[in-house]
Amino acid sequence: MKDTDKRHEGGGRRAGTEKSEKDQSWIPKIIKKRVCTTFLEDSLSNGALCKCGGVRDTHGSIATGDYFGAAIVSQWDSSQHSSEYPTDAFGELEFAGAGRRHSHFLRLSCDTPPHIIYNLMTAHWGVLSPNLVVSVVGGGGGREKVKPWVREVLRQGLVRAAQSTGAWIVTGGLREGVGRCVGEAVRDHAAAASSLSQKKVIAVGVAPWGLVHNSQWLVNSEGSFPARYYVQNTSHDSFCLDSNYQAFLLVDDGSVGRRGGEMAFRAKMEDYISHQRTGIWGSGSIDVPVLCMLISGDAAMLERVDLSLKKATPWLVLNGSGPAADLICELLDALSAGPMSPTSPPPEGEGSESPSAELRDRARERVRRHFPAKADLEKLVDRALSIYKNRDLITVFHGEQESPDDFDTVLLKALVRASKRVSSDASEYTEELKLAVAWNRVDIAKSELFNGDIQWKYEDLEDSMTDALINDKPQFIRLFNENGLNILDYLTYRHLEVLYRSLSDSSLAFTLLQRLLTERQSLAICSPKESSQFYVTSSRLSLQVSRLLWDILGDVCEPFYYSLLGLDQSTSTRRALKQVNKLLQGDCSYRKQSCLYPWASLFIWAVLQNRSEMAIYFWEMAGESVHSALAGCKILRELSKLESETETKLSMKELAQKFENLALDVFSECYQSSERRSFTLLIRQSPVWGKATCLQMATSADARHFFSHDGVQSLLSQIWWGDMKRSTKVWKLVLSFFLPPLIYTNLISFRLEEVLSEEVPHGQDTESLDGGDATEDDVEDYAALRANLKSAPTSNPKRPFVLLRWREFWFAPVTSFLGNVLMYFLFLILFAYILLLDFKPPPPHGPSTLEFILYFWVFTMVCEEIRQTFFRGSTTLYQRMKLYIEDMWNKCDITAISLFALGMCCRMFPWSYEFGRAVLAVDYMVFTLRLIHIFAIHKQLGPKIIIVEKMMKDIFFFLFFLAVWLLAYGVANQALLYSYDPRPGWIFRRVFYRPYLHIFGQIPIHEMDADKLAEGIECTNNVTLVEAGAEPCMSTDHNWLVVILLVIFLLVTNILLVNLLIAMFSHTFSKVQEHSDNYWKFQRYNLIVEYHSRPCLAPPFILISHIHLIIKRHIRKIPSTKIKHFVLEIHGREASRLNTWEAIQKENILFAQNKREREKDSERLKRTSVKVDSVLKQMAEIRDHDRRLRMLETELEYCSSALSWMTEALSQSNLVKTTRPPPLGWCYSACKPPSFSS
Repeated sequence: MKDTDKRHEGGGRRAGTEKSEKDQSWIPKIIKKRVCTTFLEDSLSNGALCKCGGVRDTHGSIATGDYFGAAIVSQWDSSQHSSEYPTDAFGELEFAGAGRRHSHFLRLSCDTPPHIIYNLMTAHWGVLSPNLVVSVVGGGGGREKVKPWVREVLRQGLVRAAQSTGAWIVTGGLREGVGRCVGEAVRDHAAAASSLSQKKVIAVGVAPWGLVHNSQWLVNSEGSFPARYYVQNTSHDSFCLDSNYQAFLLVDDGSVGRRGGEMAFRAKMEDYISHQRTGIWGSGSIDVPVLCMLISGDAAMLERVDLSLKKATPWLVLNGSGPAADLICELLDALSAGPMSPTSPPPEGEGSESPSAELRDRARERVRRHFPAKADLEKLVDRALSIYKNRDLITVFHGEQESPDDFDTVLLKALVRASKRVSSDASEYTEELKLAVAWNRVDIAKSELFNGDIQWKYEDLEDSMTDALINDKPQFIRLFNENGLNILDYLTYRHLEVLYRSLSDSSLAFTLLQRLLTERQSLAICSPKESSQFYVTSSRLSLQVSRLLWDILGDVCEPFYYSLLGLDQSTSTRRALKQVNKLLQGDCSYRKQSCLYPWASLFIWAVLQNRSEMAIYFWEMAGESVHSALAGCKILRELSKLESETETKLSMKELAQKFENLALDVFSECYQSSERRSFTLLIRQSPVWGKATCLQMATSADARHFFSHDGVQSLLSQIWWGDMKRSTKVWKLVLSFFLPPLIYTNLISFRLEEVLSEEVPHGQDTESLDGGDATEDDVEDYAALRANLKSAPTSNPKRPFVLLRWREFWFAPVTSFLGNVLMYFLFLILFAYILLLDFKPPPPHGPSTLEFILYFWVFTMVCEEIRQTFFRGSTTLYQRMKLYIEDMWNKCDITAISLFALGMCCRMFPWSYEFGRAVLAVDYMVFTLRLIHIFAIHKQLGPKIIIVEKMMKDIFFFLFFLAVWLLAYGVANQALLYSYDPRPGWIFRRVFYRPYLHIFGQIPIHEMDADKLAEGIECTNNVTLVEAGAEPCMSTDHNWLVVILLVIFLLVTNILLVNLLIAMFSHTFSKVQEHSDNYWKFQRYNLIVEYHSRPCLAPPFILISHIHLIIKRHIRKIPSTKIKHFVLEIHGREASRLNTWEAIQKENILFAQNKREREKDSERLKRTSVKVDSVLKQMAEIRDHDRRLRMLETELEYCSSALSWMTEALSQSNLVKTTRPPPLGWCYSACKPPSFSS
């Protein structure tokens, strides 16, 4: 896992030199170098050099007849004449004056296994695993200049394709020929691209160690971190390493100054990489594509091409770039029986039999034309014919005719051709699609594969869909969904678990799931058989995902996937774990089922990984848009609290805010379309999100901006006032509260009679789903609503008008609130009266009658708190208690009631009577502070209360700084004024209390300044008397220092700290004031919910309501109708119509957003650029057609001239006798016979 983490982090710089040395200290033990150990005299050097290129002094032995036998050794061989030793050149490379990050380098033997090097590069060097490897070979060995159009192909074609696909570009890595051109192209790309794009282009140099200039600078047996390498700034080619490469593999075969020693290792490395998987940690659906690219090249390059083709490595040849490339292109064109494309199959028998003599002669002619000075002509012909047999792996790029912009498409098609050859059972289009997904080239997929010509099936898209999901390619997911992939068929629970198993082990979601999986493992049955079965089935993560969502979403919704696993909602966590462990030991038939809500499941999966673009697309596809957006906001905000990395935390918060804005936009569109339906949308239970409502989800997600919408506030106001009009004056409510018969008069207006006129004032709700004219179904629904409302007052004969109006008044939350406020004031007045005037002594003289009434009043409050804790909702007891304690004002209630109980108990006994009274006095303060929560409903006071709460946090920071100065000044002042005073009470006063009073101007000068000491004060310096309690005398030795410290203390506290506190208050006020209205509206919802759920009577009469509720709910089992104001459960056709209407409003929002996006200047420029590119391509095609027409005209003129000459010759001979006159135009052509050789 450690290696995987490092590979995932690829490209990052080492934390330090010591860490790098420790990480790579194992390299010399495994990786070797080659040193020539046998001197074979080179006759051309007069005995000074070995045939390996090295001097005589560096060799340990000399080849003789005795050592090798009677025969004289005439050819140097690396495997026989060199030996392996631990490598002495590795580490990091710093190019002096280059001004770029360090590169990695390694000297290795040509026989080193390639898997060791690949793991070293990806796991230890931090190089990103490739999605493509392009190996560029050729270039004439630096002896010839690279053509300008080749440079353009490398710059605009190859590097751009590498950027879009995440490729490695492998070259020689030296400042010569093609390697230098690739390095410059990578450098130019890095200068213009972002840091993320730079990591996608990895240039790797594979060069022969003996050819590298100044290679001795790299030698260090302990490793170089870094090694400084000096490169002369010259425009000429050289054998120096190029500073634009990220890694160098310096292959050592023991030779010095020779080329080609690295070719064998390079071919093995390419073959090994071609068998590795693409994607994150090899999670892709295809192997890493490897493509060799031939530019120019000499005769020796034919052997390199032939060896790679035999290993089924595809080649891209640049026609017109040089000898070897031009020869191969001519072979493909000329040796075929007719015009044959590179993908055409060879003539029958050519693949297995030897070529014919005629074919060999034609090949020999072209080899001789391109390489006339080569002696081993027949060997080259054999190579050429062998290459021709594998011509289906070769793609030709006509650089002078094709644009560099088409280079990435040519690369893709070349690799597809190789894939088709290797896997004959797969269709060409499927392999091409997999490559397009691996490279994330949705533009190529749209233009080449999804243009309407191919009918895709589900089976063809399944693997690519999984690849796109795992590797975060949302554009492909959208493309597949639009072209035949049915998400219901694809997303089974097995597929969903595969997706969760693919989570990055550096992500927060993976860490949380791993923790839950470990907990489940600890509860698994530990018998050997069941323990082994646990590890087999532990990858099935349905329960872990359910518990993770439960931890994140909290009690706002029911657990996910519980019904799938056969679990009940009330099942405890430990019991659920044990049941699932037993279930997973079976066949797990649930894994074959399709997900009930596939888009929502994918949305959760994407949100847990913080994948922005993918999560937004899944939100667009999922139903219940407002619910889903608020749920995504909730999940992301909870994850951001657990995330430790600052950048990831910030991105989570930004995405959460984006989802809240989406929810607000969709709901705003819904509210404008239909007010009644938008209210239903807010309170309906969502089957997708565990029967949670939008209001509950928004509250849990802390979506204050959503709550500030007028539609949400309108619903809350409607619930708050009940059946009364919102314009009702408060004094009317107070008057009716004390004189209940007034509710039967016209003093208070009720809106039940005007429901019809208020519900549909402008025919809004009689419109169709999309806002057009009403359909028959809408008219029927409206007629049914009208009939129900008309019959509502008289539908229940048990509720006459008197009872109905009574319920309408007393069951409104505003009435309950008003009653609680009035009774709470009476409670505080009674409490204060008892504390001040009627607090009797302990029994038997007290308590008084009023105090017993106070006790009973508090008892009714306790009953209400018990009801709020244990008799609300359908969750477990633990969850109810947890939900109750999480509220700050409930904590205040618990504190007040606890203090009251303590004070009441203590005042009953003489020995604790005064303590009990003190406790009750403090408790009165706590009860009084409870008024702050009550007045939070007020539109003017509510925002100010929020500002005060925020400022309280600033005070704590101020007190911290103040305490530091108080302690520093107080201790110093006490030590200077009093040499010895052991009394703890006086020490506390003088260290903390007196300096605190100094801040407010109470400075006793006569006790601090020696010149102002009052006469007649009795004091002593006797230690014994001081310890006995006498007043110690003040020391006057450092009087001047005491005054200076006082001045400094007052300066810092009164000027610096107090002004700092004022500045903090001003900053908090300005910051909160801007959004205080949103904060207040959010808190208003909680207050409305609280008083909506409370009984209509206030303490102490609330006990009557409690008895009534017990009889009604638990004895008579009558369900509550009041709860439907906040929670509404709808099914069937009504739910379907509401979802359809919401989806239409969401589509309207997305359409408007896309329209605004398209109208931006940047988007217009992009579209114009695409059109201009299309026109340029068409112009290039027209020029090509014109060129071909001219060539055709030239051929026709030649043929016409030849026919004219033949006609003239025949007419002058006696071989043919004419029977009719010549055709028109013959005389003209005969007058000017062509001049050409026979």
